[in-house]
Amino acid sequence: MKIVAYRRVSRRKQAESGLGLEAQESDIQRFARMRDARIIAEYTEVESGRRIERPQLHAALHHAKVTGATLVIAKLDRLSRSASFTLALRDSGVRFVCCDMPEANDLTIGVLAVVAQAEAQAISRRTKDALQIARKRMAETGQRGHHAIKRLGNPNGPAALRRAGKGNKAAVARVRQLAKQRAFDLATVLDDIRAGGAKSLKSIATELNSREMITPRGGKWHPSSVANLLRQLER
Repeated sequence: MKIVAYRRVSRRKQAESGLGLEAQESDIQRFARMRDARIIAEYTEVESGRRIERPQLHAALHHAKVTGATLVIAKLDRLSRSASFTLALRDSGVRFVCCDMPEANDLTIGVLAVVAQAEAQAISRRTKDALQIARKRMAETGQRGHHAIKRLGNPNGPAALRRAGKGNKAAVARVRQLAKQRAFDLATVLDDIRAGGAKSLKSIATELNSREMITPRGGKWHPSSVANLLRQLER
């Protein structure tokens, strides 16, 4: 089993001190030992769980996709507090496992993602209610606070998830789209291999295999499959 590890903390100070990251690293290492797995790459993000833009997470997902590895995180909330974000990742085609619930299936992940978002929204509502009560009391007594009261925004609401249409035509279109997307995923890797001097189909296939990249069907690369990849990129 191949693993791409992803760790996240919300603040720069946490990253610099190692607090939070060390615990996540320990959980992931323990999971790898228990599953006799090999960690092939590690990514660390310093970003709020409410933000959708996560360069390191997208890089980790891409690495896992092109190598056929499993994305491993310490806890589900290290991904996001947004249910739609987590569900979209679940449906992205990349396998991911949470160390605190390694046996969770797609249904379980979906339910927990919704619960995590509900908790975040509840915290936000309670905070806003408390601030409103404080303002009201201050207005009634004529008191003025020494510190500005900050308004907290709502967490990101769920975005619509797009799913492939049903029926034969939709299925064929979906297969073609997946093949095209797979080719684009490997484009940067292919450019790097060519820049390194590999020119023939055989040498490119050898280098792709040495980097543990997998074909769209999950197998090894051969000159013929490299040729198919190049044709897909030319379209």
